[in-house]
Amino acid sequence: MQGMRSEIAASLLTWFAENGRDLPWRHTRDPYRIWISEIMLQQTRVETVIPYYERWMEVFPTLGSLARADIEDVLRMWEGLGYYRRAHNLHQTARLLTREHAGEFPKNAAELKKLPGLGVYTAAALAALAFDQPVIALDGNLRRVIARIIDLELEVRSAAAGARMRTWAEENLPPGKAADFNQALMDLGATTCLPRSPRCQDCPLTPHCLSYARGTTLERPVQKAPRPIPSFQAAAGVIQRGGRVLIGRRPADKMLGGLWEFPGGKREPGEDLPQCLKRELREELEVEVEVGAELGPFNHSYSHFHISVHAFQAKIIAGEPQALEHSELQWVEIRRLSEYPMGKVDRAIAERLARQDYET
Repeated sequence: MQGMRSEIAASLLTWFAENGRDLPWRHTRDPYRIWISEIMLQQTRVETVIPYYERWMEVFPTLGSLARADIEDVLRMWEGLGYYRRAHNLHQTARLLTREHAGEFPKNAAELKKLPGLGVYTAAALAALAFDQPVIALDGNLRRVIARIIDLELEVRSAAAGARMRTWAEENLPPGKAADFNQALMDLGATTCLPRSPRCQDCPLTPHCLSYARGTTLERPVQKAPRPIPSFQAAAGVIQRGGRVLIGRRPADKMLGGLWEFPGGKREPGEDLPQCLKRELREELEVEVEVGAELGPFNHSYSHFHISVHAFQAKIIAGEPQALEHSELQWVEIRRLSEYPMGKVDRAIAERLARQDYET
């Protein structure tokens, strides 16, 4: 059995040396840079992350530079990656490490997991990739690869499945090679052991793969049936005054916290979109408005719902805007909206306004 284990690791690491992806965060063992890459890679494709990572490192090249930054600048650099709580956690963790740990990261997964925003996977990845700690970081690629190798019949995200996969990994992980072993499995899943069209003929572990031997490759990993994703409609108000437009900052503890938006909200049953907008602006700003022309729907899909936001020109006919549901409000020149971090839908509305402003 030990010989088989050694053969698996040797085959995998030889393949990795020849086929591993050349990614910018792999040219360092700096835990700060590896940490940033891992947080950016959560639910985001590698191809998307690379330019964000490179721009980030130009602005925040060290833990200290991130800790000293204003959260508005951090959110602006993060804009487009989504899941903005991650950006808040990066900023909070950088300040915590600078203030209480002399700017040093803990070196083991258990201590890393205590930091804001570092779950089981990210803590293990940082411990393995930066410090070569003998742990396995089970992301989607690793789960798929290992589930196929051991022909795992359990639902891949279950606790029992995780325990089985960690046991296999720990048995096969060669001493002092945790970083390469983890990255090799990541790359094998990303380039060869693909979800729908696995390239088994190119895989170094095919001789050791039980699902390949048993003809169950496409049945692994076992996944839960996906839940249906709900769809919503919403209205947003473009309220202008004296060449400026009104935007509000979302509370830090809410979804898209800290980002700026055009005020509005979801349509309720029985409402049309103008009625929805009037109600939302009354509730959010304590104003009465006259709803004007529609700027067009702006569609976006989040991980757990789809939304279609209809933006309307709106004119205040009574009241003065109050920040009842925002942390603050600002009247901003349209040409300066690009300076305010926004989610994808609000950025699309802002860009539409900027084009119209330019054309006129």
